[in-house]
Amino acid sequence: MPTEPRARPSLVRAVATTAAVLGAVALAGCTSDDEPTGARSSASAPTDLAASETAPVGTPTDVVTDLDAPWSVVFVGDTPLISERDSARVLELSKSGSTRVVGTVPGVSASGESGLLGLAVGPDGGLYVYSTGADGNRIQRFDLDGSAGSFALGSPVTVLDALPSNTFHDGGRIAFGPDGMLYATVGDAGSSPDAQDRDSLAGKILRMTPEGDVPSDNPFRGSLVYSLGHRNVQGLGWASDGTLFAAEFGENTWDELNVIEAGGNYGWPKVEGKGGGSEFVDPVQQWHTDDASPSGLAVVDDTVFIANLRGEVLRGVPVSDPSTSHEYFAGEYGRLRTVLPSPDGGLWIVTNNTDGRGTPASGDDRILSVDLS
Repeated sequence: MPTEPRARPSLVRAVATTAAVLGAVALAGCTSDDEPTGARSSASAPTDLAASETAPVGTPTDVVTDLDAPWSVVFVGDTPLISERDSARVLELSKSGSTRVVGTVPGVSASGESGLLGLAVGPDGGLYVYSTGADGNRIQRFDLDGSAGSFALGSPVTVLDALPSNTFHDGGRIAFGPDGMLYATVGDAGSSPDAQDRDSLAGKILRMTPEGDVPSDNPFRGSLVYSLGHRNVQGLGWASDGTLFAAEFGENTWDELNVIEAGGNYGWPKVEGKGGGSEFVDPVQQWHTDDASPSGLAVVDDTVFIANLRGEVLRGVPVSDPSTSHEYFAGEYGRLRTVLPSPDGGLWIVTNNTDGRGTPASGDDRILSVDLS
């Protein structure tokens, strides 16, 4: 069953990274009968924020519009790079708000939820890419030739290939942890029992060296598996104390926010949501699938921000009490694919209304910028 059901619209407040971006945004913004015609909602910080919790404040601003199913955004220095799932293009976003094609990842098979997915920047500045190829999902590394304004993709070097794939449940998030290791989420690819099979990489969070080798301190000897029992994780982020959070799509009942433990079993398909037993690790928070479909997440100032597709809402979860949350801009910008900190200390939110399941407004898809309290 697909993990990203259809949507209802959602919004986020924004402040552009620079004055130049703000100027470009004003030119990029346009209206139609399909999008809100009134002023955008302004956020204010809730009065019951937990210790060290932050919140979006102010009125949203477009950073860039007219993207095609954007999936991941990373920064090379101060320069944002964007992956587009279906076109397989990597775009460079300029300070003026315009985009240029850095390159097209070769051999991408885009269908349903598969295609060009996660991006990560390695310790050496190389661009790591998770995408679906003819023989499964794979992670590749590309040199970035040139500099800001002229970046180009070099030739791909395979880090890991033949990962389970399907038109749904492909995982696809990659990120370098504070330990310098590369973490990757792999969905169950529609074969839920494989999530409990330690010999399969389906339904797992993987941990590897930048070259794709098994670290000596992984929880299972000789295995890339870091945690198991996952249906489809698309969000990864670390708190300042090193705690790893992951957002996971459920099936029909519960979506999850989990704290990931090395070697932990998170229950799928035997348990969806909280099981209450000792065999599996329970989520720290769960939501009905109609209200969530959590995709990308970012941890900023010890607040876990989660972008939700079907729920069309931005959630903020305090690291100090991850059983609680606040909701922002529900139903205003449609499907939200991911969220990330911006260079100016704010937050960027990426919409996903052109992914085949949303209702695009004029200018979709877009990246929005929001200030933080």
